Amino acid sequence: MGNIVSIPIINELDIVVARQKGREMAKEFGFVSIDLALIATAISELTRNIITYATNGNIFFELIEEHGRKGFRLISKDEGPGIEDIKLALQDGYSTTSSLGLGLPGVKRLMDDFDIQSVMGQGTIVTATKWLN
Repeated sequence: MGNIVSIPIINELDIVVARQKGREMAKEFGFVSIDLALIATAISELTRNIITYATNGNIFFELIEEHGRKGFRLISKDEGPGIEDIKLALQDGYSTTSSLGLGLPGVKRLMDDFDIQSVMGQGTIVTATKWLN
């Protein structure tokens, strides 16, 4: 536990690398197919957000154990422009680009725990955890 893997997100190829690494870590930890798909989708959404809104950043993966539960935590961190209205950004259909606006609200639904911190002009950090059943 506690071993954090960091993957820099700079271009589209990094999305694939991050998905594969995250899925591999979660599988080795005991997650089953459906949870692996949910984790991989969350990774895709968060890494795509980094590229779309912040140009670059990092995604971190960590296998955790808290209160007798095991989980897979992912943290997306960028130094982009920040999110002006987090509540609005978490609504389905809201987008500042021409996307469907399902990324952040989708990640929140896919994962068991979700937290977002954003400071205008400094960037955004999203932390999401999937617990092993």
